Amino acid sequence: VFDLPPPLAYRGEQARDIEGINAWFATWRNGVTVHMADPQLMIDGDLAVAFGLSRMTGIKTDGTKVDSWSRRTIVLRRIAGSWKIIHEHASFPMAMDGSGRAVTDLLP
Repeated sequence: VFDLPPPLAYRGEQARDIEGINAWFATWRNGVTVHMADPQLMIDGDLAVAFGLSRMTGIKTDGTKVDSWSRRTIVLRRIAGSWKIIHEHASFPMAMDGSGRAVTDLLP
């Protein structure tokens, strides 16, 4: 998994960190909504890719409102008749001004 928070990559059991995911969900007041708008799909046999822009909305437990768009790619493989996510990538564009800052306030 190439996700938004560090490290650069989550591999193996680290990518399936249920405790960490539950801790992240606990930082939201009434849950979080993530919606992929107009996903592009490519399917070839037992391999599929979905990619597009993803919108995350919700209210953090400290009252901070979140409404941000990011880029998302999900790769799936059909294993024993069921589709399983085998890779995910989420990212924000980076400001090219030398600040190293992620640009999180862009709209499609």
